[in-house]
Amino acid sequence: MSAADLARLQFAATTSVHWLFVILTMGLVPIVAIMHTRAAYTRDPATRAVRERMTRFWGQLYVINYAVGIVTGLVMEFQFGLSWSGLSKFAGNVFGAPLALETLIAFFAESTFLGMWIFGWGRLGRGVHVTLIWLVALTAYASAFWILVANGFLQHPVGYEVRDGAAYLTDFGALLTNANALVALGHLALAALTTGGMFVAGISAWHFAKGTRETALFRSSLRLGVWISMSASFFVIIVGNLQIPVIERTQPMKAALLKGGGVAEEQARLVAQHGPGDYVPWQGWVRNSMDLMTILGNTVSTITFVAAFLLLKDLLVRKRWLAYFMTAIIPLPFIASVGGWVVREVGRQPWLVYGELTVEDALSNVGRGSLMVSCVVFIAIFTALAVTNWTLITRFARRGPDGAQLGAGEPPADDLPGAGGSDGKQPVPVF
Repeated sequence: MSAADLARLQFAATTSVHWLFVILTMGLVPIVAIMHTRAAYTRDPATRAVRERMTRFWGQLYVINYAVGIVTGLVMEFQFGLSWSGLSKFAGNVFGAPLALETLIAFFAESTFLGMWIFGWGRLGRGVHVTLIWLVALTAYASAFWILVANGFLQHPVGYEVRDGAAYLTDFGALLTNANALVALGHLALAALTTGGMFVAGISAWHFAKGTRETALFRSSLRLGVWISMSASFFVIIVGNLQIPVIERTQPMKAALLKGGGVAEEQARLVAQHGPGDYVPWQGWVRNSMDLMTILGNTVSTITFVAAFLLLKDLLVRKRWLAYFMTAIIPLPFIASVGGWVVREVGRQPWLVYGELTVEDALSNVGRGSLMVSCVVFIAIFTALAVTNWTLITRFARRGPDGAQLGAGEPPADDLPGAGGSDGKQPVPVF
């Protein structure tokens, strides 16, 4: 393999693994926020206790995924300087700003709010505590917005001018309203909710298949997971189709690949515009990944619609094989999302910044041997982190709510002085 191929393999492998953490984090956090809100403002003590245990159980699985995933995000930062210094030289003045904002939000604001939420059990009034988990959700999606603004510039550079071989930002508004970022954000958010809903529904169904005694907790979780994944999976297809006109307008080569015609004509046009070269991406990867994403996306949407009907008949709870089937399809949204990422990234090759900077020109002056070592090390680290994450999630998911340690031993917020209980009074934060 050439140095460029090794650098591409390394970045593709590490970002794919990191993305599996990100999509679950974004999918789970609004579900946990909904659960916590319902628990905090439920008047009936018995129902409130069940919903609070539900929040702690699913919240713990979310925290595990977030904590391990944040490590993969830190490791990824090194790759820009290691393998792609040409990107920083050309587009650092534009690309760096949204990337820095994403880092500040993810590693400072989001982490701070999450830490306060984790250690706020039994210490904060319910209003403050609920607000914190919604702030975690808000900052998670704000972080996704900024990373897609940065990626959107790579897909369709706007709001800049080139001076002395480097891009300089001239229109921040154009950067923020880049259609290649905004439509993709909607698609990503819905895909994440589909993934999070399927995760919650699948684990809840597994507990019913095993004959759980936590029927109220997992019945409520199953219902919430199915309805969220059903709704999101329907709209993710619609928003996905909205990206087609954007691709046709901004990346005609990718559009030609996806339509299966006009590739030769587009190659000739790009040669005339940019000079000799091969401007056709890896066709098999783009088409097969698109087919994979489409088939799995439609499959998940169909299954969740059927599951919603079965849930009304209580069959998902009573039929063990149906419950096991719901558990078995948990990986499908993850696989579909990776397929979508491949279409988005591979489809713009050989460009790193579309129409401006090729992958070859962005590659750092690093020897093939060094890249081989770093590639092996990075992939090994990320594989180990992924295995660790899913081992921990599986272990705590199997234990059920009795094994949840999030907020364990802390009194309910309603027992705090001034917290406001079921009497309808506003809670007073206690620090």
